[in-house]
Amino acid sequence: MKVGIIGLGLMGGSLGLALKEEKLISLVSGCDLNPMHETKALELGLVHEILSIEEMKKQCDIIFLCIPVEAILKVVNNLTDIKENTTIIDFGSTKQKIIENVPINIRKNFIPAHPMAGTEYSGPEAAFKSLYKDAVVVVCDFEESSEMHVKRSVELFSHLGMKIVFMSAAEHDHHVGIISHLPHAISFSLASGVLKQQDKRHIIALGGPTFRGMIRVAKSSPVMWSDIFKQNKDNMVQAIQMFKSELTRCENIIKNENWDELQEWMKDARKIREIL
Repeated sequence: MKVGIIGLGLMGGSLGLALKEEKLISLVSGCDLNPMHETKALELGLVHEILSIEEMKKQCDIIFLCIPVEAILKVVNNLTDIKENTTIIDFGSTKQKIIENVPINIRKNFIPAHPMAGTEYSGPEAAFKSLYKDAVVVVCDFEESSEMHVKRSVELFSHLGMKIVFMSAAEHDHHVGIISHLPHAISFSLASGVLKQQDKRHIIALGGPTFRGMIRVAKSSPVMWSDIFKQNKDNMVQAIQMFKSELTRCENIIKNENWDELQEWMKDARKIREIL
């Protein structure tokens, strides 16, 4: 099979590296809006060749969309003339808005997927072969995709060593809003607040493992994450309100010096270690 990857940053570049080693795949082509990313992807061996989207539509059996979620809405509408046996797989972090915008004549070709993988780094240089190994990939609303395209995508995900979970787009966006998107909002908020309150020297001197761990994802791409927050707006607002409620409770317990209650609140929260 020939594969095309649109977007050659961390996600697309890592996918290219992994797919190049798969016996199922004969050729990995790529393209990116940024010509420098295309050049770098070739230099780093992330793909075999650079092709335009028009060329991919004619030559590729599978086309992956590894671009920001707002860009997916635009690109997918340029794929309406693909062949019946061409599979389109999107790797966006939101699902419902994307599915709603897929042209009806290619919905059966379309596999809405979200790999729960990534780092705070971006660009072709950030790519590494093992990014998807043992990662969960969520496939949404697969009933609307044709059986052939579902089987093809599941087979490929399995060969990449991914763990496949099926759920509706609405469920996905609700759950990732809390478990994935909210932590990014908290990290960006913490970074913003600290930068306004603290001298650079103090941040460097006192920013230990806890702070660095909390702040890590605030180094992520603002373009990518602002798009995600935009598409998952309602779930994001609900998640933030939930977090504000818990943080306000913590604030009030401390303010009122209810130290026994504080310990109980922390004990309840600590039960998360039984899951993770």
